[in-house]
Amino acid sequence: MLRPLHWLALAGVSLSLSLAPAYAAEKPNKTTAQTQLDLYVDAREAWQLLQNHQDALLVDVRDPIEIKFTGMATATDIHVPWMLADVSAWDEKQQSWAMRKNPHFMTELLQQLAAHQADQQTPIIVMCRSGSTRSAPVVDELAKLGYTQVWTVTDGFEGDRLQTGDSKGVRALNGWRNAGLPWSYRIDPKVAWQPES
Repeated sequence: MLRPLHWLALAGVSLSLSLAPAYAAEKPNKTTAQTQLDLYVDAREAWQLLQNHQDALLVDVRDPIEIKFTGMATATDIHVPWMLADVSAWDEKQQSWAMRKNPHFMTELLQQLAAHQADQQTPIIVMCRSGSTRSAPVVDELAKLGYTQVWTVTDGFEGDRLQTGDSKGVRALNGWRNAGLPWSYRIDPKVAWQPES
């Protein structure tokens, strides 16, 4: 079924729409979360954007190991990790395994966008764990290629850390999972990232 705007387009009416005014999460004050497009949504606004625009795509850029243990939004259309855990390298500062950039990220993401028939005006929502070091750079990479409606989810999937109490440091504030939006530990195999052989 065509939406009313589609009928206008079929009638030859030229439309130039920006979704920016309708969704306006507060601009992040973390330097790493700023994007060239300046388009920000929190998790609840991302969900609303997906509900209001059937062509909108939700892209999860987290590592598969992370998703395995924290879950994934059931609305996810595309999963391509920006960074991957490197179990052969230890990060002393983080006291964990090092993370390395996925060398095939842009190729894989562009293939997935093409498979979903996305164009440069398709609303694309990019989500990582907390909305800073992974989703924002992905938005910038897509902006360089001419994509104009790419949003970063400022509170990510897990949200911000608790600052006080017995659970201090746990990511239990805001974010997709903590907002009560649909998510699951069960990952849709049609969406799950598969490394190139």
